[in-house]
Amino acid sequence: MDRRKFMRGAAVGALGSAGAASLAAPAIAQESPKVRWRCTSSFPKSLDTIYGGAEDVAKYVREATDGAFDIQVYAAGEIVPGLQAADAVSNGTVEMCHTAAYYYVGKDPAWALGGVIPFGLNARGMHAWLYYGGGLDLLNEFYGTQGLHYLPAGNTGAQMGGWFRKEINGLADMEGLQMRIAGLAGRVMEKLGVVPQQIAGGDIYPALERGTIDAAEWIGPYDDESLGFYQVAPYYYYPGWWEGNLSLCCYFNQESWQSLPENYRSLLGTATRAATTEMLAEYDYKNPQALRRLIDAGAQLRAYPQDVMNASFTAAQEVYAEINGENEAFKKIYDSMMQFQSETYLWQQVAEYTYDTFMMIKQREGALAGQQAGGNQ
Repeated sequence: MDRRKFMRGAAVGALGSAGAASLAAPAIAQESPKVRWRCTSSFPKSLDTIYGGAEDVAKYVREATDGAFDIQVYAAGEIVPGLQAADAVSNGTVEMCHTAAYYYVGKDPAWALGGVIPFGLNARGMHAWLYYGGGLDLLNEFYGTQGLHYLPAGNTGAQMGGWFRKEINGLADMEGLQMRIAGLAGRVMEKLGVVPQQIAGGDIYPALERGTIDAAEWIGPYDDESLGFYQVAPYYYYPGWWEGNLSLCCYFNQESWQSLPENYRSLLGTATRAATTEMLAEYDYKNPQALRRLIDAGAQLRAYPQDVMNASFTAAQEVYAEINGENEAFKKIYDSMMQFQSETYLWQQVAEYTYDTFMMIKQREGALAGQQAGGNQ
């Protein structure tokens, strides 16, 4: 598909005029006001897939308006440090940012619900809840109190469970571990005896190498490979139960958002949806290849022991009970998300799970057509 034509078509539709659909895209662009925005990312350029989410949004908007709406993207540290991206938007330093909502749980645990929470939704469930289950409205009701407008912009899918310097054979091995882990997962891990550490992505490798930390979670094979964790922490665990998906997002300064013409606001909604599809597809394509390379390089793939998984789930429910008892904003959004989770897993286990399970068994048997033709085993 020609993205330029697609995004221009979205801009035309956003004008809301029956006659506008017949106008040529350049004419639409000529009528559009010139807007120049800055977007600060929480990620370095070296993480091309996740950093690319912001670049995709900017590209789609620029193409659809023939450059009339121009968003310049800046990597973490170029304007503000990565973990201060949302603050830079709310105080008006920049008009928008691309970040992960759970970086800001220190302000209020409710922030995390716009990204992911431990044992939360998977990527498909998150998208369904956001766009059809009322999630987007509930989140913007909360983020509006912070002077922000929120739009999802990217998704990693389910993540891996982190790199460990030593093997985890059971729950007892978690006691006393120093682990780099973000969001509410750190609070859950504390209940297992883990000491959570918040460390920026670029500082994780040296911290593992020096033994300052014993383990670290990041994203998944493709991004983790680029940071070289396997060289200093060979045990690679799954699943990342704290990130069954990660919905990246754009925050917009509320005043800046309201100052945009309606068609530009609609176009940003279309562009962020497109960026989400793009990122998830890119991860789904790149992660299998990266995982093979990591294993060939010496990474030791391990599943979390079942007692660790069960204890983590129990601890997460305890954390949510504590937060719900004192935070009405969190409870309102959380209750909506959990109600939908019970429905989506009811449906997914009927057709999706049984189909995927059958096909995965066939893959393990080496029976898939690509394997028969000499492809990957």
